[in-house]
Amino acid sequence: MTTFHRAHKIELIVDERQATYFKKACGCARFAYNWALAQWKADYAAYKANPMLEKPSQFSIRKKLNAIKRQAFPWMLEVTKCAPQLAIIQLGKSFANFWRNPEHFKYPKFKKKFVDDSFTISNDHFKVEGSRISIPKLGWVSMRESLRFENAKLLSATVSRHGKRWYVSLSCELENLNHLKAAENQGTVGVDLGIKSLAVLSNHKHVEAPKPYITMMKKLKREQRKLARCQLGSHNREKQRLKVAEVHRRIFNIRQNSLHQLTHYLTSHFSRIVIEDLNVRGMLKNHHLSQRIADIGFYEFRRQLQYKCQQRGCELIVADRFYPSSKTCGYCGCKNESLTLSDRHWQCPHCQKLIADRDFNAAINLKNYQSEHRG
Repeated sequence: MTTFHRAHKIELIVDERQATYFKKACGCARFAYNWALAQWKADYAAYKANPMLEKPSQFSIRKKLNAIKRQAFPWMLEVTKCAPQLAIIQLGKSFANFWRNPEHFKYPKFKKKFVDDSFTISNDHFKVEGSRISIPKLGWVSMRESLRFENAKLLSATVSRHGKRWYVSLSCELENLNHLKAAENQGTVGVDLGIKSLAVLSNHKHVEAPKPYITMMKKLKREQRKLARCQLGSHNREKQRLKVAEVHRRIFNIRQNSLHQLTHYLTSHFSRIVIEDLNVRGMLKNHHLSQRIADIGFYEFRRQLQYKCQQRGCELIVADRFYPSSKTCGYCGCKNESLTLSDRHWQCPHCQKLIADRDFNAAINLKNYQSEHRG
């Protein structure tokens, strides 16, 4: 039977005692990860020198930690045992991914404080009832909302911090996707991504780019200057660091919200979606536009679109990277080789039709791409 894995991220309502527990658990998970990484490197060096020794694995590293933690690290017992154990399991998965595909996955690095602070709990150590979750050695913690999936099998819970706020991501296994509304079938749509407009669709819809980083740049710089003036290790510096993190969280949320709204609209209204295969890494080398390109989040748009199309059964078609969608006339198909990036309006030299909007013209060509290149 086919099953689906989904996650629901919910904000937690915590008091000072609960926040202190979460900080301890995050610190414990980070320490265990870094300790295991150092131990892994040492054991692997010894294994290379003497192949008769045991090759390091997450099982052997966890066994070593369990043997010494009560005497060497007694503070680990103050939080759930899942925090250090699952951190080492995640390290093992990181090594497995690196060995399987070193070009795509990087070699594991040591974790830093305040950077992606989180810890994970296995499904047999927590309970969810309504809008609250029970965490070992802490008790019940309130959530902003209830789990959106009904009759779902809980797999794990990951508690993380973003700025001043705490979140829990509940990973679930579903037998079906009945929680999704039935999608409309309006045929095929071409999507032309850009900087001024986030997307121009072949049905004449323009989606403006929110540009959250550029919009909040002044506030971010002001808060960062205040942080730079604070004394290292002071309480004021910690408070100011949280203010800077809060601005970054706000920027992230605005960007994610706009992308989720666009991808939801596309996958709930169209059965076929055609997009460009953008060379984002090459585009970021343009120092005049790199900041705006990074602010839009082209990669995140494609990632969301891929999994949402899979959920709803839509067909996602990615046009060839060198397909001239902007230079091709949407009326006759003639290619204008002399067209430059600054030419926003142009007249087709073959049929003499006026292309009033090159982005809309590109979206029309992308819409027709699937019929041209399918057997």
